[in-house]
Amino acid sequence: MQHNSEFFALVQSIQPKITEISIEAYQADDSWTLIDVREDHEWLAGHLPRAEHLGKGIIERDIETRFPDKSRPLLLYCGGGHRSALAAYQLQLMGYSHVASLSGGFSAWTTRRLPVIQDQAKP
Repeated sequence: MQHNSEFFALVQSIQPKITEISIEAYQADDSWTLIDVREDHEWLAGHLPRAEHLGKGIIERDIETRFPDKSRPLLLYCGGGHRSALAAYQLQLMGYSHVASLSGGFSAWTTRRLPVIQDQAKP
């Protein structure tokens, strides 16, 4: 997907302020709670195993209810790593101390032909 220049510039400006985790690092460390920040229709089309869904449009509103422990390791992903980077930064501003973005997101995962879960309904 071709991103608008201002969106891309915003993402690039916050990337040095967040942690990005590779797929291999995620697979080697089972302490992460994996959160899919994509839209509902993207989630329903397929998502990573063990992922929970909390879309970017509501994550700031609902994160404290779902994950009140601000030291819990949270790994966010989206389609390509841009929205999850923005969401990770926002969670850091909210006091979450161990939050990261999955480098390359869902696209990188599927490029490697790793397992994907397809649900018929949102959890």
